[in-house]
Amino acid sequence: MAVLSSHFLNAVDGTHAGAVAVSLMLIGDDGQRETLFTAESDAHGRFSHGFDAVSGRSYEMVIASGAYFKAADLPRSGAQILDKIVVRFTTPDPDSSYHIPIIMAPNSYSCWWSA
Repeated sequence: MAVLSSHFLNAVDGTHAGAVAVSLMLIGDDGQRETLFTAESDAHGRFSHGFDAVSGRSYEMVIASGAYFKAADLPRSGAQILDKIVVRFTTPDPDSSYHIPIIMAPNSYSCWWSA
């Protein structure tokens, strides 16, 4: 069983982004998406969830960043255009851990794979 984990960081004020909804989607050969799980980051902006991965398949981690920033009590300047962050990745090893941290702001994000 693989493990997907992340740490969401709020780039606006430098805090951990807690209570952020996240889903993992399996992308089928026909492009259809199947939801494997939904979860939420804890108060420290972290989540970890196991899933039955298949070697070489494509997945999408979908983060509800727009809802998080709309609910946050933060200074606003201009429009917020990002609704969701979508990170597409593959699983070369179905029994490995995939930690993908996200630094997010209302209109941008940065992510990386932390093996």
